Amino acid sequence: MAKPTTLFVGLDSHKDFISIAHAEAYGSDPPVFVRAIGSRQADIDKLVRRLHSKASHLVFAYEAGPTGYGLHRYLAGKGEECRVVAPSLIPKRSGVRVKTNRRDAVELARLLRSGDLTSVWVPRIEDEAIRDVCRARDAARVTLQAAKLRLTSFLLRLGLHYTGRATWNDAHRRYLARVVCPTPVQQVVFQESLHAVDEQAERLAHLEHELVDLTPAWRLHPIVEALQALRGVQWLVAITVIAEHGDLTRFDNPRQLAAFVGLIPSGYSSGTTRRQSGITKTGNTRARRALVEAA
Repeated sequence: MAKPTTLFVGLDSHKDFISIAHAEAYGSDPPVFVRAIGSRQADIDKLVRRLHSKASHLVFAYEAGPTGYGLHRYLAGKGEECRVVAPSLIPKRSGVRVKTNRRDAVELARLLRSGDLTSVWVPRIEDEAIRDVCRARDAARVTLQAAKLRLTSFLLRLGLHYTGRATWNDAHRRYLARVVCPTPVQQVVFQESLHAVDEQAERLAHLEHELVDLTPAWRLHPIVEALQALRGVQWLVAITVIAEHGDLTRFDNPRQLAAFVGLIPSGYSSGTTRRQSGITKTGNTRARRALVEAA
């Protein structure tokens, strides 16, 4: 018979295994390290059954990381309480210089029991899918900018400097079509660099076209449409901001929303000294960049 208690379970999650530790509620005993298990669903089911023999209520927690939200969704689908915590907001003891999977799991269980962990928002699968497309589009934009910079730097080194007012317009394209490098080998490099620019531009256009087609069926599409009523905000900025923020109702006030993208002033107070400086620039960088460009 399961005891009517709560067990706080820390999960140090990795690709192939998960280190487990748990701490009993309302107690001062240190957390107990269990062992490392595999990351398969069968291994997780076995762990849940074993822990339920110790307590009727389980509270799981693991750090947000490259493994995503699959573990959270699986445990939540089984009716278990699971939290994904922000790694940057986990309290760290300055005197500790040893980091192991065992220690991380034990520390998560201890902080989960004491209430010192900050949970992150877990998006729905469909919201995460739209966000993935937005981030793929942003990655293509960065890659395109790098390809353009490599090409222009290569031509500048050869003394082939374009003197027009704007680059990558029709006039610049006509100039590039007439470029002849000093040697055939350098001409090959130029043609490959130009091909890389065209390839990334085509990839970027394809992803933007996919976003236009996918957004109308998204549950947050009405918010994307409403956001475009603001001056300087068009569909690309609107969908980027909403895809990164998700459901705006999860913020209690505008200050929390501003803090999420690092658009609040940083401050320092000590004694009678109080000083405020520039924005914190913490949180979601993609949403902040889109908002700054719109402004």
